Amino acid sequence: MFYRKFKANYLFTGQDFLPGSQVLITNEKGVIENIIHEKDAGDDVEIFNGILSPGFINCHCHLELSHLKYVVECGTGLVEFLIKVVSNRNAVRERIEEAIINADNEMYKNGIVAVGDICNSTDTIFQKLKSKIEYRNFVEVLGFNEQSEERFQNYINVYNAYCDAGFEKNTSIVPHAPYTVSNSMFNLINNFSADKIISIHNQETLAEDELYQTKAGEFLKLYQFLNINIDFFKPYNKSSLQSYLQLLDKAKQILLIHNTFTKQDDIDFAVEQSKKANQNISWCLCVNANLYIENALPPMDLFRRNNCDIVLGTDSYSSNHSLNILDEIKAIQQNCPSIRAKEILQWATLNGAKALGMNDKYGSFEKRKAPGIVLLENLDGEQITNETTIKRLL
Repeated sequence: MFYRKFKANYLFTGQDFLPGSQVLITNEKGVIENIIHEKDAGDDVEIFNGILSPGFINCHCHLELSHLKYVVECGTGLVEFLIKVVSNRNAVRERIEEAIINADNEMYKNGIVAVGDICNSTDTIFQKLKSKIEYRNFVEVLGFNEQSEERFQNYINVYNAYCDAGFEKNTSIVPHAPYTVSNSMFNLINNFSADKIISIHNQETLAEDELYQTKAGEFLKLYQFLNINIDFFKPYNKSSLQSYLQLLDKAKQILLIHNTFTKQDDIDFAVEQSKKANQNISWCLCVNANLYIENALPPMDLFRRNNCDIVLGTDSYSSNHSLNILDEIKAIQQNCPSIRAKEILQWATLNGAKALGMNDKYGSFEKRKAPGIVLLENLDGEQITNETTIKRLL
């Protein structure tokens, strides 16, 4: 059997940094065989300058919106952003497909091995069938009205298309966001999602909590644009998270996406609810998208103080300049320089793999896994800088 041997200044396992004297050994298929001291590694060791890390996990993306790159300007705020996405998402089929191919290839080149991808359609199936990236498909439901069952059937049809294409184990039906899903639709999703992994956009703008607390604010403009009658909706006098989370108590795992305006009492509520429902909750940060849309950052130190399971996503090209987890890491370090590379890299690797239910394959350098190998170069010691680059080795 042919083996490859990798050595660098730093070896990040998915949880810890090992000294540069350690050598990572894989077989010809990239499966991890061992980590040993260099004196026991023999010849043919490939030596690099930088950090060797498992491949990155992108927990939140909208691959099918890749054709919207540069279409929506920065700083619109979420409601105006949503209106512009809805107004511009239709395009010539060839343009949509070309953008999907390019985005998938870009993520692979940038060391991403697995993606949690939002699907409103079957547009991405053709590329996922041949992609070198493994996708968890979140078929996203929107339905903020009384006609839930008829509308839900349309999403079941999309779900079935992914299952028929061979993605049954990696596909689930999920709510888009609390401001686009009625209670009756939440109930349908919850029943369909028993023991599955789901995601939901959470507290991406202050207007979301305002809607649930007082039935006022910017989202009334969105409903007017979409011609949706919300007379049925009654405010809960509490945050959106504390209003809807108990409606998703059958999923085994929930990814809360964005969380830009989440507060301590929301985290406390989520912790208690997850205990009651015996489910895991991960908090997905898409920092560059939050800056792009709202020019705001999620409260990262708050999540860290509460020992939350933090993971990273890029969101889509409609709200980001790249689909590169390294760019998310750089943005975090620029805005929160006290967070060390070791912690953020765990968010980008092992935490992400666990959140997508793929940590049997990805996220860490452990025997019999094939997590991919990326090299981070141009560092300041073990710290990532604006000059740091990424290269995929496996």
